[in-house]
Amino acid sequence: MTATPPQDVTTQRLPPDAGGLRAAARLLREGRLVAFPTETVYGLGADAGDGRAVAGIYAAKGRPSFNPLIVHVPDAEAAARIAEVPDRAADLMTAFWPGPLTLVLRAREEAGISPLVQAGLPTVALRAPAHPLARHLLREVGRPLAAPSANPSGRVSPTTADHVMAGLSGRIAAVLDGGPCPVGVESTILALDPAPRLLRAGGLPVEALEEALGQRIAWDTDPARVAAPGQMASHYAPQGAVRLNALAPEPGEVMLGFGAVAGELTLSASGDLQEAAANLFGCLHRLDAMGADRIAVAPIPETGLGQAINDRLRRAAAPRHEGLA
Repeated sequence: MTATPPQDVTTQRLPPDAGGLRAAARLLREGRLVAFPTETVYGLGADAGDGRAVAGIYAAKGRPSFNPLIVHVPDAEAAARIAEVPDRAADLMTAFWPGPLTLVLRAREEAGISPLVQAGLPTVALRAPAHPLARHLLREVGRPLAAPSANPSGRVSPTTADHVMAGLSGRIAAVLDGGPCPVGVESTILALDPAPRLLRAGGLPVEALEEALGQRIAWDTDPARVAAPGQMASHYAPQGAVRLNALAPEPGEVMLGFGAVAGELTLSASGDLQEAAANLFGCLHRLDAMGADRIAVAPIPETGLGQAINDRLRRAAAPRHEGLA
């Protein structure tokens, strides 16, 4: 079974009223995808704690790539339950939240966020949107929402519900129609560890951040290092050596199964690529916890989300280089 999104889903256009908000929240709690307006662009929302729903974001966008996703929260208090918030991050939240600022912070172990949201990183990207509908929706759902831009991969980011429908109708459950987005460009992304680094320019000018911090902010010369860390040849790697496309374990190997190939752990016994994507990083962490020195991985189809799964597994199996454990 591939993770290609069904094309016969009726995508609802929900009104910006109490009924529309309740319907959007119910769908999100059920693990469905709902696009919603922020002050920057429309986001494609999923429950950030539901790995299968998060995997559905990538399938709907047609982008088989597990890059970190921004998690939307209602306020700084909610952010502090997910990530460690140093003083300067708290000061920036006070100054610019709600608003078009995303902060990359170290995630708490008890955060309850799907590893797929973090793309296997110890950090999580957080923002509190200013759009009133987004804020009402977050409180109605009662869960943090992972939400990249609500457009097919490679297309222009959507700033109206019509844009969302043109690109994703039939692929997602609903779009909450809040009219045009007032900012119209994505949020500014700032990392704070060990020093402030601008990862993406956006709706909040860097000069405002520099004034608030009282220092110059360096632009990250390699945004892929955080925004898409899988660019490194050896990454997403467990401690043990990894052998791919295995039909059975060799002596001393722990088997990571898929479909008909069973294992001590399995990505998806039914061969569901969306389920496998949701389980991938969690299984790699569990293999480390088991102390697995040698790991055999069942074949994964190179279709749909299988392309991303295989990409990450190939990086996990790549020869290790000094400093890249």
